[in-house]
Amino acid sequence: MSTLHVLSHSPFADSRLSSCLRLLGSQDAVLLCGDATYALTASTAARQTLDTQADHLKLFVLAEDLKARNLTLPHWVGSVDYTGFVELSVHYDKVNTWL
Repeated sequence: MSTLHVLSHSPFADSRLSSCLRLLGSQDAVLLCGDATYALTASTAARQTLDTQADHLKLFVLAEDLKARNLTLPHWVGSVDYTGFVELSVHYDKVNTWL
């Protein structure tokens, strides 16, 4: 069963991102929104962790939040708008929001 994991908290504030990445199944995906987009900040431990998993990680980011934080989108990360967020939510069997 596939799951879309939605993260909105800064990866520098707690361990939600690392916990999420440990629990991912092969059919799962991650959507970064809000302050979780800071995980894509260049030269950070969070970004390095994501980069090492780029070959098998299905990672998406909410475009509006990425733009609001003036971050650069890595070539291997998908960017979605709110309509795309809904489409991802429908595509996956479950949606798990890491509150």
